[in-house]
Amino acid sequence: MSEANKKVAVVAIGGNSLIKDSKHQSVEDQYQAAKETTLHIADMIEAGWDVAIGHGNGPQVGFILRRSEIAARVEGMHEVPLDVCGADSQGAIGYALQQTLQNELHRRGIKKNVATVITQVLVDRNDQAFKNPSKPIGGFMDEAEAHRRAADMGWTVVEDAGRGWRRVVASPLPKDVVELETVQTLIDAGVTVITVGGGGIPVVEAENGNYQGIAAVIDKDFASSLLAREIKADLFLISTAVEKVGLNFGKPDQRWIDRMTLSEAKQYLAEGIHFAKGSMAPKIQAIIWFLEAGGKEALITNPENIGRALRGETGTWIVRD
Repeated sequence: MSEANKKVAVVAIGGNSLIKDSKHQSVEDQYQAAKETTLHIADMIEAGWDVAIGHGNGPQVGFILRRSEIAARVEGMHEVPLDVCGADSQGAIGYALQQTLQNELHRRGIKKNVATVITQVLVDRNDQAFKNPSKPIGGFMDEAEAHRRAADMGWTVVEDAGRGWRRVVASPLPKDVVELETVQTLIDAGVTVITVGGGGIPVVEAENGNYQGIAAVIDKDFASSLLAREIKADLFLISTAVEKVGLNFGKPDQRWIDRMTLSEAKQYLAEGIHFAKGSMAPKIQAIIWFLEAGGKEALITNPENIGRALRGETGTWIVRD
Protein backbone atom coordinates (compact mmCIF):
# COMPACT_ATOMS: atom_id res chain seq x y z
CA MET A 1 0.00 0.00 0.00
CA SER A 2 1.44 3.38 -0.97
CA GLU A 3 1.91 6.22 1.52
CA ALA A 4 -0.96 8.11 -0.17
CA ASN A 5 -3.32 5.20 0.40
CA LYS A 6 -2.41 4.52 4.02
CA LYS A 7 -5.46 4.29 6.26
CA VAL A 8 -5.14 5.06 9.97
CA ALA A 9 -7.56 3.73 12.58
CA VAL A 10 -7.77 4.37 16.30
CA VAL A 11 -9.16 1.26 18.00
CA ALA A 12 -10.46 1.66 21.56
CA ILE A 13 -10.79 -1.73 23.24
CA GLY A 14 -12.99 -2.19 26.30
CA GLY A 15 -12.56 -4.05 29.55
CA ASN A 16 -14.20 -7.18 28.13
CA SER A 17 -11.24 -7.44 25.78
CA LEU A 18 -9.00 -8.14 28.78
CA ILE A 19 -11.21 -9.62 31.48
CA LYS A 20 -13.97 -11.93 30.27
CA ASP A 21 -15.72 -12.44 33.62
CA SER A 22 -15.14 -12.59 37.39
CA LYS A 23 -13.68 -16.11 37.14
CA HIS A 24 -11.01 -15.10 34.60
CA GLN A 25 -9.07 -12.23 36.15
CA SER A 26 -5.55 -13.61 36.61
CA VAL A 27 -2.62 -12.23 34.65
CA GLU A 28 -2.63 -15.38 32.50
CA ASP A 29 -6.39 -15.05 31.88
CA GLN A 30 -5.89 -11.43 30.83
CA TYR A 31 -3.04 -12.44 28.53
CA GLN A 32 -5.25 -15.01 26.80
CA ALA A 33 -8.04 -12.44 26.43
CA ALA A 34 -5.56 -9.94 24.96
CA LYS A 35 -4.42 -12.66 22.55
CA GLU A 36 -7.98 -13.15 21.27
CA THR A 37 -8.44 -9.39 20.80
CA THR A 38 -5.13 -8.80 19.03
CA LEU A 39 -6.00 -11.61 16.62
CA HIS A 40 -8.79 -9.38 15.27
CA ILE A 41 -6.55 -6.29 15.23
CA ALA A 42 -4.02 -8.32 13.22
CA ASP A 43 -6.80 -8.87 10.66
CA MET A 44 -7.12 -5.07 10.35
CA ILE A 45 -3.38 -4.67 9.91
CA GLU A 46 -3.33 -7.44 7.30
CA ALA A 47 -6.12 -5.62 5.46
CA GLY A 48 -3.88 -2.53 5.21
CA TRP A 49 -4.74 -0.43 8.24
CA ASP A 50 -2.20 1.37 10.40
CA VAL A 51 -3.53 1.15 13.93
CA ALA A 52 -3.25 3.03 17.23
CA ILE A 53 -4.77 1.06 20.11
CA GLY A 54 -6.34 2.60 23.20
CA HIS A 55 -7.60 0.43 26.06
CA GLY A 56 -9.42 0.45 29.38
CA ASN A 57 -7.68 -0.25 32.70
CA GLY A 58 -10.36 0.05 35.40
CA PRO A 59 -10.14 -3.47 36.88
CA GLN A 60 -6.34 -3.55 36.61
CA VAL A 61 -5.92 -0.24 38.47
CA GLY A 62 -8.34 -1.61 41.07
CA PHE A 63 -6.12 -4.69 41.53
CA ILE A 64 -2.97 -2.52 41.86
CA LEU A 65 -4.67 -0.32 44.46
CA ARG A 66 -5.88 -3.32 46.47
CA ARG A 67 -2.40 -4.89 46.49
CA SER A 68 -1.00 -1.54 47.59
CA GLU A 69 -3.59 -1.18 50.38
CA ILE A 70 -2.95 -4.73 51.67
CA ALA A 71 0.84 -4.31 51.52
CA ALA A 72 0.55 -1.04 53.46
CA ARG A 73 -1.70 -2.60 56.09
CA VAL A 74 0.22 -5.89 56.50
CA GLU A 75 3.83 -4.85 55.82
CA GLY A 76 3.75 -1.10 56.38
CA MET A 77 4.81 -0.44 52.80
CA HIS A 78 4.12 2.85 51.02
CA GLU A 79 0.88 3.12 49.06
CA VAL A 80 0.98 3.70 45.31
CA PRO A 81 -0.53 7.02 44.09
CA LEU A 82 -3.36 6.74 41.57
CA ASP A 83 -1.45 8.31 38.68
CA VAL A 84 1.39 5.80 39.19
CA CYS A 85 -1.17 2.95 39.25
CA GLY A 86 -2.29 4.21 35.85
CA ALA A 87 1.28 4.15 34.55
CA ASP A 88 1.82 0.63 35.98
CA SER A 89 -1.32 -0.63 34.24
CA GLN A 90 -0.36 0.99 30.92
CA GLY A 91 2.92 -0.90 31.02
CA ALA A 92 1.45 -4.27 31.98
CA ILE A 93 -1.54 -4.16 29.63
CA GLY A 94 0.63 -2.72 26.87
CA TYR A 95 3.06 -5.62 27.34
CA ALA A 96 0.27 -8.20 26.92
CA LEU A 97 -1.21 -6.49 23.85
CA GLN A 98 2.19 -5.77 22.35
CA GLN A 99 3.55 -9.29 22.72
CA THR A 100 0.40 -11.10 21.57
CA LEU A 101 0.09 -8.81 18.54
CA GLN A 102 3.81 -9.16 17.70
CA ASN A 103 3.49 -12.95 17.88
CA GLU A 104 0.40 -13.00 15.65
CA LEU A 105 1.95 -10.70 13.04
CA HIS A 106 5.09 -12.86 13.05
CA ARG A 107 2.95 -15.97 12.57
CA ARG A 108 1.37 -14.35 9.50
CA GLY A 109 4.71 -13.23 8.08
CA ILE A 110 3.84 -9.53 8.48
CA LYS A 111 6.89 -7.38 9.21
CA LYS A 112 5.52 -4.63 11.43
CA ASN A 113 6.72 -3.28 14.74
CA VAL A 114 4.48 -2.78 17.79
CA ALA A 115 5.29 -0.32 20.59
CA THR A 116 3.63 0.78 23.81
CA VAL A 117 3.91 4.46 24.72
CA ILE A 118 3.36 5.35 28.37
CA THR A 119 1.02 8.26 27.70
CA GLN A 120 0.12 11.31 29.76
CA VAL A 121 -3.10 13.18 28.99
CA LEU A 122 -3.51 16.80 30.01
CA VAL A 123 -6.62 17.80 31.96
CA ASP A 124 -7.74 21.21 33.23
CA ARG A 125 -7.33 21.57 37.00
CA ASN A 126 -10.40 23.87 36.85
CA ASP A 127 -12.56 21.19 35.18
CA GLN A 128 -15.96 21.11 36.95
CA ALA A 129 -15.43 17.37 37.60
CA PHE A 130 -12.90 18.24 40.32
CA LYS A 131 -15.66 20.05 42.23
CA ASN A 132 -17.80 16.92 42.25
CA PRO A 133 -15.64 13.75 42.30
CA SER A 134 -17.82 10.73 41.49
CA LYS A 135 -15.59 7.86 40.30
CA PRO A 136 -15.13 5.25 43.06
CA ILE A 137 -11.66 3.71 43.32
CA GLY A 138 -9.87 1.35 45.70
CA GLY A 139 -11.33 -0.86 48.40
CA PHE A 140 -14.04 -0.33 50.99
CA MET A 141 -13.27 1.26 54.36
CA ASP A 142 -15.15 1.70 57.59
CA GLU A 143 -16.33 5.21 58.42
CA ALA A 144 -13.52 5.96 60.89
CA GLU A 145 -10.78 5.07 58.40
CA ALA A 146 -12.55 6.97 55.61
CA HIS A 147 -12.66 10.16 57.68
CA ARG A 148 -9.02 9.68 58.75
CA ARG A 149 -7.95 9.32 55.11
CA ALA A 150 -9.97 12.39 54.15
CA ALA A 151 -8.24 14.43 56.89
CA ASP A 152 -4.70 13.06 56.41
CA MET A 153 -4.56 12.67 52.64
CA GLY A 154 -7.17 15.08 51.33
CA TRP A 155 -9.31 12.31 49.88
CA THR A 156 -12.98 12.74 49.01
CA VAL A 157 -14.87 9.79 50.53
CA VAL A 158 -18.50 8.70 50.22
CA GLU A 159 -20.73 6.05 51.72
CA ASP A 160 -21.43 3.46 49.03
CA ALA A 161 -24.97 2.02 49.21
CA GLY A 162 -24.55 0.46 52.64
CA ARG A 163 -21.46 -1.52 51.60
CA GLY A 164 -18.93 0.75 53.30
CA TRP A 165 -17.01 3.90 52.47
CA ARG A 166 -14.93 4.48 49.35
CA ARG A 167 -12.67 7.08 47.89
CA VAL A 168 -14.01 8.95 44.85
CA VAL A 169 -12.02 10.95 42.30
CA ALA A 170 -12.85 13.27 39.43
CA SER A 171 -13.34 12.19 35.82
CA PRO A 172 -12.26 15.32 33.89
CA LEU A 173 -12.33 15.73 30.12
CA PRO A 174 -9.06 15.10 28.25
CA LYS A 175 -7.56 18.25 26.71
CA ASP A 176 -4.34 17.13 25.01
CA VAL A 177 -2.22 14.00 24.48
CA VAL A 178 1.19 14.97 25.84
CA GLU A 179 3.13 12.38 23.80
CA LEU A 180 1.17 13.15 20.61
CA GLU A 181 4.25 13.98 18.52
CA THR A 182 5.91 10.69 19.50
CA VAL A 183 2.75 8.70 18.71
CA GLN A 184 2.36 10.46 15.36
CA THR A 185 6.01 9.80 14.44
CA LEU A 186 5.61 6.10 15.21
CA ILE A 187 2.39 5.81 13.19
CA ASP A 188 4.03 7.64 10.27
CA ALA A 189 6.86 5.09 10.47
CA GLY A 190 4.35 2.24 10.20
CA VAL A 191 4.54 1.19 13.85
CA THR A 192 1.38 -0.09 15.56
CA VAL A 193 1.13 2.01 18.73
CA ILE A 194 -0.57 1.16 22.04
CA THR A 195 -1.29 4.50 23.68
CA VAL A 196 -3.66 6.55 25.92
CA GLY A 197 -4.08 3.38 28.02
CA GLY A 198 -6.91 3.71 30.52
CA GLY A 199 -7.64 7.17 29.14
CA GLY A 200 -4.04 8.23 29.74
CA ILE A 201 -2.26 9.22 32.96
CA PRO A 202 -4.04 12.42 34.04
CA VAL A 203 -1.65 15.36 34.40
CA VAL A 204 -2.09 19.08 34.93
CA GLU A 205 0.22 21.90 33.93
CA ALA A 206 1.97 23.75 36.75
CA GLU A 207 2.62 27.51 36.60
CA ASN A 208 6.21 26.88 35.46
CA GLY A 209 4.97 24.76 32.55
CA ASN A 210 5.91 21.45 34.15
CA TYR A 211 3.48 18.53 34.11
CA GLN A 212 2.42 16.85 37.33
CA GLY A 213 0.20 13.83 37.94
CA ILE A 214 -3.20 14.29 39.52
CA ALA A 215 -5.60 11.80 41.11
CA ALA A 216 -8.32 11.42 38.48
CA VAL A 217 -9.74 8.95 35.96
CA ILE A 218 -10.19 9.86 32.28
CA ASP A 219 -12.82 8.05 30.21
CA LYS A 220 -10.83 5.84 27.80
CA ASP A 221 -13.28 6.39 24.92
CA PHE A 222 -13.01 10.17 25.36
CA ALA A 223 -9.20 9.93 25.33
CA SER A 224 -9.20 7.64 22.28
CA SER A 225 -11.57 10.07 20.54
CA LEU A 226 -9.18 12.94 21.32
CA LEU A 227 -6.27 10.92 19.93
CA ALA A 228 -8.26 10.08 16.78
CA ARG A 229 -9.01 13.77 16.29
CA GLU A 230 -5.42 14.88 16.92
CA ILE A 231 -3.87 12.37 14.48
CA LYS A 232 -6.72 12.90 11.97
CA ALA A 233 -7.56 9.20 11.86
CA ASP A 234 -9.65 7.85 8.99
CA LEU A 235 -11.62 5.56 11.31
CA PHE A 236 -12.47 5.56 15.01
CA LEU A 237 -13.42 2.03 16.07
CA ILE A 238 -14.80 1.27 19.53
CA SER A 239 -14.59 -2.42 20.37
CA THR A 240 -17.03 -3.31 23.14
CA ALA A 241 -19.26 -6.09 24.49
CA VAL A 242 -22.03 -5.84 21.88
CA GLU A 243 -22.06 -6.55 18.14
CA LYS A 244 -24.24 -3.52 17.37
CA VAL A 245 -25.71 -0.48 19.08
CA GLY A 246 -29.32 -0.86 20.18
CA LEU A 247 -31.99 1.83 20.54
CA ASN A 248 -34.15 1.46 23.67
CA PHE A 249 -31.43 -0.94 24.81
CA GLY A 250 -32.63 -3.71 27.12
CA LYS A 251 -36.31 -2.80 26.63
CA PRO A 252 -38.99 -4.86 24.85
CA ASP A 253 -38.90 -2.52 21.85
CA GLN A 254 -35.10 -2.65 21.51
CA ARG A 255 -33.93 -2.15 17.93
CA TRP A 256 -30.45 -2.84 16.54
CA ILE A 257 -28.93 -0.10 14.39
CA ASP A 258 -26.69 -0.83 11.38
CA ARG A 259 -25.98 2.77 10.49
CA MET A 260 -26.70 6.24 11.82
CA THR A 261 -25.69 9.74 10.85
CA LEU A 262 -24.01 12.25 13.12
CA SER A 263 -27.24 14.21 13.54
CA GLU A 264 -29.18 11.02 14.38
CA ALA A 265 -26.56 10.03 16.95
CA LYS A 266 -26.82 13.47 18.57
CA GLN A 267 -30.62 13.23 18.63
CA TYR A 268 -30.66 9.72 20.14
CA LEU A 269 -28.12 10.75 22.79
CA ALA A 270 -30.10 13.89 23.67
CA GLU A 271 -33.29 11.84 24.12
CA GLY A 272 -31.54 10.17 27.07
CA ILE A 273 -33.46 6.87 26.88
CA HIS A 274 -31.40 4.80 24.47
CA PHE A 275 -27.85 4.61 25.82
CA ALA A 276 -26.79 3.74 29.37
CA LYS A 277 -24.83 6.55 31.04
CA GLY A 278 -21.98 4.34 32.24
CA SER A 279 -21.53 2.30 29.07
CA MET A 280 -22.87 3.21 25.62
CA ALA A 281 -23.59 6.94 26.15
CA PRO A 282 -19.92 7.98 26.52
CA LYS A 283 -19.03 5.88 23.44
CA ILE A 284 -21.63 7.71 21.34
CA GLN A 285 -20.45 11.05 22.74
CA ALA A 286 -16.82 10.19 21.91
CA ILE A 287 -17.81 9.39 18.33
CA ILE A 288 -19.89 12.59 18.01
CA TRP A 289 -16.82 14.66 18.98
CA PHE A 290 -14.67 12.75 16.47
CA LEU A 291 -17.10 13.30 13.58
CA GLU A 292 -17.78 16.95 14.51
CA ALA A 293 -14.01 17.58 14.31
CA GLY A 294 -13.89 16.29 10.74
CA GLY A 295 -13.50 12.55 11.30
CA LYS A 296 -14.84 10.49 8.40
CA GLU A 297 -16.54 7.50 10.01
CA ALA A 298 -16.79 5.50 13.20
CA LEU A 299 -17.70 1.93 14.05
CA ILE A 300 -18.93 0.15 17.17
CA THR A 301 -18.80 -3.65 17.41
CA ASN A 302 -17.34 -6.47 19.52
CA PRO A 303 -13.80 -7.79 19.04
CA GLU A 304 -14.73 -11.02 17.27
CA ASN A 305 -16.76 -9.14 14.65
CA ILE A 306 -14.21 -6.44 13.74
CA GLY A 307 -13.30 -8.17 10.45
CA ARG A 308 -16.92 -8.69 9.41
CA ALA A 309 -17.87 -5.16 10.45
CA LEU A 310 -15.08 -3.62 8.37
CA ARG A 311 -16.49 -5.52 5.40
CA GLY A 312 -19.90 -3.96 6.10
CA GLU A 313 -21.51 -7.19 7.31
CA THR A 314 -22.27 -6.16 10.90
CA GLY A 315 -21.55 -3.56 13.57
CA THR A 316 -22.98 -0.05 13.83
CA TRP A 317 -21.47 2.57 11.52
CA ILE A 318 -21.81 6.23 12.43
CA VAL A 319 -21.06 8.70 9.62
CA ARG A 320 -21.19 12.40 8.94
CA ASP A 321 -24.43 13.75 7.45
